[in-house]
Amino acid sequence: MAQPVDPFKYCTSLTQYSRFKTREVKIGDIALGGNNPIRLQSMTTTDTMDTIATVEQSIRIYEAGGEYVRITAPSKKEAENLAEIKKELKRRGYEIPLIADIHFTPNAAEIAARLVEKVRVNPGNYADKKKFQIIEYTDAQYEAELQRIREKFTPLVRICKQEGTAMRIGTNHGSLSDRIMSRYGDTPIGMVESALEFLRICEDENYHEIVLSMKASNTQVMVQAYRLLVQKMQEAGMNYPLHLGVTEAGDGEDGRIKSAVGIGTLLEDGLGDTVRVSLTEAPEAEIPVAAALVNRYNSRVGHAPIKNLANIPQNPFAYQRNNTQILDRIGGRNVPIVIADFSTEPLKKHQQLQGIGYHYSEGLDKWNIAEQAADFVLLQGQKIPFEIPGTLHAITPYEFWKQHQTTTYSCYPLFNLNEFLSASEKSEKLNFISICVDDFEAFDSLKKLDNAVLLIHTLNGHAMAALRRFCFELKTQKIDLPVIFNFQFQTVTDSDMQIYAATDAGGLLLDGFGDGILLNGKNCSKPVLNSTAFGILQATRTRISKTEYISCPSCGRTLFDLEETTAMIRSRTNHLKGVKIGIMGCIVNGPGEMADADYGYVGSGVGKITLYKGQEVVKRSIPSEQAVDELIELIRDNGDWVEVG
Repeated sequence: MAQPVDPFKYCTSLTQYSRFKTREVKIGDIALGGNNPIRLQSMTTTDTMDTIATVEQSIRIYEAGGEYVRITAPSKKEAENLAEIKKELKRRGYEIPLIADIHFTPNAAEIAARLVEKVRVNPGNYADKKKFQIIEYTDAQYEAELQRIREKFTPLVRICKQEGTAMRIGTNHGSLSDRIMSRYGDTPIGMVESALEFLRICEDENYHEIVLSMKASNTQVMVQAYRLLVQKMQEAGMNYPLHLGVTEAGDGEDGRIKSAVGIGTLLEDGLGDTVRVSLTEAPEAEIPVAAALVNRYNSRVGHAPIKNLANIPQNPFAYQRNNTQILDRIGGRNVPIVIADFSTEPLKKHQQLQGIGYHYSEGLDKWNIAEQAADFVLLQGQKIPFEIPGTLHAITPYEFWKQHQTTTYSCYPLFNLNEFLSASEKSEKLNFISICVDDFEAFDSLKKLDNAVLLIHTLNGHAMAALRRFCFELKTQKIDLPVIFNFQFQTVTDSDMQIYAATDAGGLLLDGFGDGILLNGKNCSKPVLNSTAFGILQATRTRISKTEYISCPSCGRTLFDLEETTAMIRSRTNHLKGVKIGIMGCIVNGPGEMADADYGYVGSGVGKITLYKGQEVVKRSIPSEQAVDELIELIRDNGDWVEVG
């Protein structure tokens, strides 16, 4: 019998890193869950009917480090061809567990379940409806639909049980059924209930070789849904393994940061048994990113102790920005700020500010300020020897500030706590206090402060948890000073820094904490540090500074070159700050996956594109060579177009 659990408990511990213990599920000869390592996987982008191309891409995924390969099987003929793919892989000496990706076609799933090691079904599509013929379901109508789904789904469950085939019940935020939407709305609890309905059918059949996922392109929704799923499983005495992924993360830096924000936040709390990073790139390019995310936890156990929490002072299943004092442009409802660190590099010339969004025209004696321009620069005991824009403020050590308060630009002091408490002079407007949160106990002193912003850091290997613990304590003790996170990455590359920073800062921001971010990396360039900070804020939806592209990672259903098309659309629309554009390869997943996009560009046939405004079709079957121009006209017609200056 299931035991009562804390309604806010969703992982083993919020302060001591520990994997959430799930049951083991075998996928061929490679098991996941239990005590197994976190597994990596990707999905082919080839036509499933092209056996050789699919085999060769599967091998590239495997040789990059992928342990499972997923292949789309949208109809019976593709499902049947999985046998040929498997046969050719074996002929070449590869025993790679294959996963058939099914959406709408029960008979394809039933064929695939006899041929491959695992099938993935989306409960919003499989045997369910999105016709919205009924807006408000009565209890009787709802139960009748559940019975209909049971009749459609049970044959697949029985085949999987008989054949020893595993199953992923994979909910997608953008493809919830009309029945779920009518009762729960477009919400994390709706996603969870969609999966649990199918899971209960499996359990009634005594079938337990199941993996669960809660994927979304919105990282806030995705994290909340996974947490809520674990909490509901614990209530019911379940512990099925989790597949982690952010749907349609995009390409390049944006895709990597967004994936790390969502997946990394969950990994920090010990959730997740297998990972797929969905990039609009070749599938084998996804594996190194997934490995960089996962490998970070190989040595996480045994980190320095973090004091336990008596309680969680907020709901982990719903986003709410922590309310802090407003000091100048920091705190309250202000968007989080970005601080650029020049404390180890003397600021001597205009050109040094280019990497943080400030471009100086010497001929015009004029600054051009980018959307992603840092708000403050942290200096180490120096005056800036040239005139800077009025939008850029400086922070300098207290002793230097005290001697050089009079400047032509806004400059504020940085103290340690003891300095601040004993200082004879302080800024009347804004003071920064640097605090290491490790073993910090002086919360009573913080209650007496005013005009102070906390710039916090940690030396703990479990950094996100240590910083979150400090933020929880501030909230519990009703200390509403603004908080800025200071992350130092001493020996990592640009690419690893992006993943680590997005994981650590992303998890905190998704929990509603943080009024700013400072990133520093000894081996990292200023432009990458700056763009990463803004990218993290964008991915957590706490500060929008550029166009957002919700772009699928491509699969065998894709009807055009996604990388090329995404690059083309990006090149013409990347100045539309705050606009979200979905670029989807096919009509099967497209409308669902781009759930919260403002505009959609979706492949609907060979050489044909359908355009969406929100979830509504605006134009169908546009020739692809005209479709980008038509998309721009659609954006213009709806008042969201801005001419390039």
